[in-house]
Formats: sequence, structure tokens, C-alpha cells
Amino acid sequence: MNVISLGYRTDLMVLASAGSVIVDRPSHLVVRTPSNPDFWWGNFVLFDAPPGPGDAERWSAVFAREFPEAEHLALGVDGTRGDAGDAGERARLGTTTEVDSVLTASRLVPPSRPAPEDLQIRPLSGDDDWEQAVRLRFDCDELGLTVEHRTFLERRVADHRRLCEAGHGVWFGAFTEGRMRAGTGVFGAGDGLARFQNVETHPAFRRRGLASALVHHAGLWGLRELGARMLVIVADPGYHAIDVYRRLGFADAEHQVRLCRAPAPTRSD
Repeated sequence: MNVISLGYRTDLMVLASAGSVIVDRPSHLVVRTPSNPDFWWGNFVLFDAPPGPGDAERWSAVFAREFPEAEHLALGVDGTRGDAGDAGERARLGTTTEVDSVLTASRLVPPSRPAPEDLQIRPLSGDDDWEQAVRLRFDCDELGLTVEHRTFLERRVADHRRLCEAGHGVWFGAFTEGRMRAGTGVFGAGDGLARFQNVETHPAFRRRGLASALVHHAGLWGLRELGARMLVIVADPGYHAIDVYRRLGFADAEHQVRLCRAPAPTRSD
């Protein structure tokens, strides 16, 4: 399958570098992340076109065959224009539809907002830094920290650390008041591309210029040290962070479609 979506192409390159297994079928790709089976977008099927009449049953069967033990359903839709396909088929799948913006930049504009005077942006190094990255991920999470979800987040940070230690990129921390308050990773994605991962800022330290300074710093590193000709970042079009990226010089290039159904809640009775 020839993937045309820039968002998915860079997703797949980063996932493969981290150890995910990608199986190519004629009309779809199967992506597996054995180290983290609860990572929905590390264990999904990417189809080559939006769902049309009759596809709900077929797509569900494909996913069930490839992931017989999965409790979630995660289906990617290749494309660039944000076409999510037949609404009736999506209703039959029981999925929510996410259409994210894929933004790109070949050069960056310095942040206009001053950052805190004590701000230090540097690559993470050593156990203490990475433990702070885990804590930041917990503090930024909005889904509720069940035991299972904490394990998922810890595994994701461990995946990112392995990527960095294998030389595929760098995870930067923004440190102020003595602690890591924001973080992001930037990784080589092949073909002159560098992909951002998980730009996050502690809720109590937002709107202070940390994210702007961090993304600008990490982006310059990607252009210089990775030799990237283009930076790629994916963002929720309805969330304020996308305006930060646009002010730094990122421009909307494509849309990325994801269909997802979360596992059914566990009953406590």
C-alpha cells in the first residue's frame, strides 16, 4: 500500500524506528506495537480510502482478525483532505472521528513572547530527567490515571527514551523553577522530514511562553542536526496550541483522519 498522508507516513517511520511491526496488505497496513498493546495508535489498521457502503462490517472483521485480543478499535484513513467517508458506516462502526491538521515548516520564526528568565531547554539525559518526563505526562493527561493508563503512559515514555538513545532524535525538556515543565521530541522520519511528538506543557505553566520557546528550539535542532528540509507537526485544529505553531511559521498542509472506539468501561459491580 502506498501511503500518501504526510501525517501517517511520518507516524509510521517513527513507530518503525521504535520497534513497531508494520505489515503491508494490498488495501491496508497493519501496525503492531508488541511492547505496548494498550497503545491504540500503535496497534491499528490503516486503510487506503475512506469507508464506503458496506465497509463497516469488512473493516471490523479485518481489525478483529489482526487484533483478536484487542478491546479497542483503531482505524486510520489514508488521504490528505480530511475525508472521513460515509457517516452511516462510521455510525455502524461505533467510532469517534478525529480530523487533525498536519502542519509543516521549512524555516521558523522566533517566538514573539518572552520566556521565563530562568528557562533552560536541553535534551533529556539520565534517569532523573526521564522520570520528570513521566511525571509531566501524568500531570498533562486528561483521561484519568487508572493503573492501566499509567502503565500505558510509562511505556510510551520508555519508547521515546529508546528512540533517543538509539540516535533517531532528541527529547527536549523546558526546565523552569527547577523542574521540567514542558517537553517535546523531534525525530528523523526519512526523506528529509523531521516529526514532532507530544508537545506538552504542565497545566500550571501554560501561556507563559514555554511551548513557543521549546518548539522553536527543537525545530531549529531538527533542521540543523537531522538535516531535515521540512518539519512536520500534527495538531487538533480546535485546540489553542495550533496557533502557537502557526505563529512560529508552521502552515496547514493536510488533514489526517482517525476513527477510534475506546474499550467498554469496566463494570465495578
